[in-house]
Amino acid sequence: MADPKKYRDRIYIVKDIILTLSEYGELNQTALFSFCGLNISKHKSILDNLEQNQMIERLENMDGKRTIAIFKVTSKGMDFCREILEPYEKLFPRGGKSSSVTKLGCLFFI
Repeated sequence: MADPKKYRDRIYIVKDIILTLSEYGELNQTALFSFCGLNISKHKSILDNLEQNQMIERLENMDGKRTIAIFKVTSKGMDFCREILEPYEKLFPRGGKSSSVTKLGCLFFI
């Protein structure tokens, strides 16, 4: 069971969105938020920001009277993930776990 007080930094949410889209190719908004474990009303702004910065693209399909938004990752988004987000996560692993070597290294080299 997931810990309800567990907090995920925005940077990791962005990485999860990009990696999920790259894994599945393209997803509608509901499926994307479900696979990433996100709340649509709370995290929609992140999706909008990624689209505005051309990390993902939104395609709209008409299904009768409904318009369905389909999202897919762009090459700029994949490059950003590979060059920025992956090295960031190596330096700052999820959960705030850091090795004692890193702590000692900072202590001795200040």
